[in-house]
Amino acid sequence: MILNDDMLRCLCRTALAEDVGSGDATTLAVVPEHLETEAHFITRQECVCAGLPIVAALFAELDRNLVVTPHVQEGAFCRPGTTLATVAGPARAILTGERTALNFLQRLCGVATVTRRYVTALGDSSTRILDTRKTTPGMRLLEKYAVTMGGGQNHRLGLYDRIMIKDNHREMAKFAGPDSIARAVRACREKYPRLEIEVEADSLEEVAAAAAAGVEYILLDNMTDAEMAEAIRIIAGRARTEASGGITLERLPRLRNLGLDFISVGALTHSAPAIDIGLDIICPEQ
Repeated sequence: MILNDDMLRCLCRTALAEDVGSGDATTLAVVPEHLETEAHFITRQECVCAGLPIVAALFAELDRNLVVTPHVQEGAFCRPGTTLATVAGPARAILTGERTALNFLQRLCGVATVTRRYVTALGDSSTRILDTRKTTPGMRLLEKYAVTMGGGQNHRLGLYDRIMIKDNHREMAKFAGPDSIARAVRACREKYPRLEIEVEADSLEEVAAAAAAGVEYILLDNMTDAEMAEAIRIIAGRARTEASGGITLERLPRLRNLGLDFISVGALTHSAPAIDIGLDIICPEQ
């Protein structure tokens, strides 16, 4: 995923408006106006780096004279003590942006790091790790970007770029008559012929119905390993398969050779802990 410059600027402006408001009172009172310095973003934990582009965008919003220099590539594995980037220029702007920049960077490195653990647990399997829509409102594109930096792949970005018929959709479709999966698929094909369709299946009977309806993807929801193996046999290559629900790192070695196309994991974004990263100021020469 490529981060859009306009989107980054919009996010940065919103975040800075929230934090700075009418002005950074402490910095304006304490730090001389023309003082310049530099500071290093240093990780205290091992991590996968993600988020340096928005750090650069944030400081550019504060002061065009600030220069952010990355020292590692996005997606790189970093050991504790690694300097991720340096920001140099007006000291006031650096201090004003410090917390917001760290909030973005710590969050995105956390998502990328958790994703890398799931990807690594699959080893050389052809099955791919996907994210979900369980993201922080307003932060989805950034968090999905971080997933890709960790080696995962993006599922749909929103409600608009793929049809996904979930359990509640199927329940609503029943009001129109029997065969709710087939009925829902036909309705979606008619209204949005260019969009791929995925059906969430809770049982093997629903798997068979979805495969017969000719959908592109079938999500195997909260199924046991044995149920997923049987579902793959029933589908017989007619649709790509996605496992979801109850997916843990410990379970992945059992699933890696099952024949699944994808495994989606909400925990990549909804439960990733922030990485401990500090901004160390280099005191300017007197």
